[in-house]
Amino acid sequence: MGEHTPAAAERPSVAELEERAYELREKLLHLCGTYEGAVHIGGDLSAADVLTALFQYGMHVDPSDLRNPERDRFVLSKGHAAVCMYIAMSIRGFFDFDGIVDTYGKLDSAYGMHPCKVQLPGVEASTGSLGHGLPLAVGMALSARGRGEAHRVFTLLGDGETGEGSVWEAAMAARSNRLGNLVAVIDRNRQLMTSFAEERVVFEPYPDKWAAFGWNVVQVDGHDMSALVGAIDGLPSSSSERPTVIIAETVKGKGVDFMEHNLAWHAGRLGAADLERAMASLAASRKERVA
Repeated sequence: MGEHTPAAAERPSVAELEERAYELREKLLHLCGTYEGAVHIGGDLSAADVLTALFQYGMHVDPSDLRNPERDRFVLSKGHAAVCMYIAMSIRGFFDFDGIVDTYGKLDSAYGMHPCKVQLPGVEASTGSLGHGLPLAVGMALSARGRGEAHRVFTLLGDGETGEGSVWEAAMAARSNRLGNLVAVIDRNRQLMTSFAEERVVFEPYPDKWAAFGWNVVQVDGHDMSALVGAIDGLPSSSSERPTVIIAETVKGKGVDFMEHNLAWHAGRLGAADLERAMASLAASRKERVA
C-alpha cells in the first residue's frame, strides 16, 4: 500500500464502493437523459467502477486541500469520459452533482465535454486529444521524483488510444526513468468509436506489450470491485523503480443491457422512454449483483 493512501479505517468497504459505482451510473444516465446533446455514455459506463475505485478508495487526495503537495495526481487521458470523472469527483465531495447537471456543456461551464484544469479546480490536466495523458503523467511523475515527493500519479487510458505512438514513447520513458510512482489504468473495453478494437488495430498479446516495455503488469476484471481494490492494495511502493499498468477488462455500456457491446452507444442521448428502459436495466443488474 502506498505511503499516502488513507488509513484503512477511513476507506470504504467493497460493498460501499459498489453502491457508489451504482450511484455514479444512475447519475450518468440521468445526465444523458436531460442534456440536449450527446454524452459519451458507453465509455463512461465502462470506466465507472475504475473511477469509483480510484477516487473513493485508491487516491490520496483531499477535496478541501487541492494544493497539498503530497496529494496523488490523476490524469484522465481518455478525456471524453469527463462526465464519469466529474460525477466520481462529486460523490467524493469535490463539488455538487447539481452543478454538473445545470451547466454541463454550456458556454463557460466548468464542466465541459473534456476536462479543463483552468475551469475546474481539482482537475490536474486538460485532456481530450488521445495519446497525450500518459506523456503528461510521465512528466508529473518525473517531476515528483526530482522534488523528492512520494505521491503517486494515476492516469486512465482507453485501450483504443494505446494505438498512438506517443503512448509507447511515454511507456519507454517511464521505465527508463524508473518511475515506480506512476500507475496507468487501461479501460480495456475493446471498442473504438465505430468498430471493435481488434478489427482495426491488433493489440494482442496486450499484456505482453506492456511487459516488454518493462512495466509491472496487473490484469483484473474492471467491473469486480474486490479485484480493483486488490490491485490498488497490491501496488508496489511509490519509491520502486517499475511503473505499473492495471489492465482492467471492461464492457462498454456496462450495466445497461441495450448499450453493452453496442457500437451505437459510443455517444448518444437518452429520450424519456430509453431513459426509463436504461434505469430499469441498471436496477436489474444491481439486483442480480446483490442477490
